[in-house]
Amino acid sequence: MSVTTLDPRPVPATRAPAVGVDATRDLRLDFFRGLAMFFILLAHIPYNIIGDYVPSHWGWSDAAEIFVFCSGTASALAFGKVFVTRNWWIGTARVIYRIWQVYWAHIGLFLAVATTLAAIDLSGIFVHLGAFEKDYVSESNLAYFFSDPERNLVALMTLAYVPNYFDILPMYLVILAMIPAAMALARVHPLLAMAASVSLWAVAQTGLLDLSAEPWSGREWFFNPFAWQILFFTGFAFGRGWLPAPPVRRWLVWSAVVFLLVSVPFSRWQIYMEVPWIEAWRSGREQLYVKTNEGILRYAHFLTLAYVAWIAAGPGGRRLRASAGGW
Repeated sequence: MSVTTLDPRPVPATRAPAVGVDATRDLRLDFFRGLAMFFILLAHIPYNIIGDYVPSHWGWSDAAEIFVFCSGTASALAFGKVFVTRNWWIGTARVIYRIWQVYWAHIGLFLAVATTLAAIDLSGIFVHLGAFEKDYVSESNLAYFFSDPERNLVALMTLAYVPNYFDILPMYLVILAMIPAAMALARVHPLLAMAASVSLWAVAQTGLLDLSAEPWSGREWFFNPFAWQILFFTGFAFGRGWLPAPPVRRWLVWSAVVFLLVSVPFSRWQIYMEVPWIEAWRSGREQLYVKTNEGILRYAHFLTLAYVAWIAAGPGGRRLRASAGGW
């Protein structure tokens, strides 16, 4: 979300950037990505009262959409310029290097977590302390992995096995690999790249592009990269200037707010399970709001929420800067 791309109105400088600070860095990206990661953490802590107030409980979309969209915008700023100022091959090399880094981060993180859980189970430390007895390997769905490590290590390294709770980085790897193709299409016309993204998302809705996450169960990737790429490249398109900033109109803002409010009873289980006609409407329409393939309602809800948040942040994130000025 560069200031010049997403918000053409000039923002008065309040102070000179500190030495070593990137003057083009957009505070909005840092703020909303950090907020998304915080929400994701809360959503995955069991028996957490605060977790009931994360975005996923109040609308179709959730923090994952925020993170992927912001990652697309950040990638446009990080990689897009290289494709233009250098050449397509140098840009592609930069993307491949980033894929290599993320791949080993994924492998290393899983091995570290799996080893830690196995060590805890073997040590019986919590039992010795008189706390509780728990099989962390089994509860994390890793028992089958340890039962046949030779076969499953190969599956892990080839991404044929994507463990539970380790879905986000493999999705990111596949989407990153699409950037060179998107940049090549954009050289013909930027809208061609966006048309390809929308088409790929549409095909993903049919189930033809589902990826296996477990060789032994048939479980699919929780985040289908061929569907979720539409969020990434929407952010990428705004970051590159392929898409113009949306107009700020009072009627659009109020329409967005109404849509967000109307979506609450359809996505909050404490409400729709008590209202028969809402639950009946949801039944059989899962494809519209399914998370794995980024259903159209999730995508529309996120874009609406992002529009409201973009306006609330002010030109160039001015209101965020004003709030942070006192820290």
